Amino acid sequence: MATKGLVTFNSIGEYHKILNLPKPQHPLVAIMKLTGTSLSPYFLENKFVYDFYMIAIKKNLKGTIRYGRQNYDFSEGIMSLSSPKQVFSFDESTDLSELSGWSLIFHSDFIRNYNLAKQIKNYGFFSYETHEALHLSDKEEAVIETIMKNIEHEYFTPIDMFSQDVMISHIELLLNYANRFYNRQFITRKHTNSDLLIRLEGLLKEYFDSNKVKQLGLPTVRYLSFQLNVSPNYLSDMLRTITGQNTQQHIHSWVIEKAKEKLSTTSLSVNEIAIQLGFEYPQYFSRLFKTKTKLSPMEFRNSFD
Repeated sequence: MATKGLVTFNSIGEYHKILNLPKPQHPLVAIMKLTGTSLSPYFLENKFVYDFYMIAIKKNLKGTIRYGRQNYDFSEGIMSLSSPKQVFSFDESTDLSELSGWSLIFHSDFIRNYNLAKQIKNYGFFSYETHEALHLSDKEEAVIETIMKNIEHEYFTPIDMFSQDVMISHIELLLNYANRFYNRQFITRKHTNSDLLIRLEGLLKEYFDSNKVKQLGLPTVRYLSFQLNVSPNYLSDMLRTITGQNTQQHIHSWVIEKAKEKLSTTSLSVNEIAIQLGFEYPQYFSRLFKTKTKLSPMEFRNSFD
């Protein structure tokens, strides 16, 4: 289960055991209230990888949890959703004495033969960093808590042939509400997201104006999100809300505008422009340009004659 400094929970049973919790009602899914949770020194001395999905509402958590590359202070009540294989660690100042909320965990095997197994990959928020977690209004929190209580009720009901169907239906409903609430958050936090868009524009300008594009090629979504300190999925979802384009489409729009500038103001050949813009294969540049503008690069240039 463990290597030095890194503990992997491969099963929900292992997770319950280390937390000194009763044996889970089901081997592949568990739900718990977080009130009264304690943190042993074991959790402060190691990092942890969970091999299951985790959905939690955490309130009044004092201190810092490290999730992936980021630290986050959970003092404000938020909802976090994480996928398997994420790395967590706790700051030594973490205090759970006033912690409240809910935690739902389920293994991918629990949903394997259901449509959710395919659809869950479309929920981008499972790949968000913790500092991009969902800030719930009181009404939204009440909605989520109602669903959690329904899941809890089913969890403690003796298992029958409908148990899994019912619980997965509740989980799907929970995820659909999370989708709605995240979209609301993108809209209501426009100022924060506008600042991120401004920083992205500055980053792209600096990238194309420097030698980076010649040395590294076209900027990737991963590169830009890393520089902006956000996850790739969060960046794309934020951009889609503001501009209607995901990050890859936004990069392509930038490339096309730079190409138009060079085609209309320089005598560089199409191949030279493609290389300057980071394309390894000029034909790919020409194909992208025509897809975006309905004109080939040369047709665009000749339109100025």
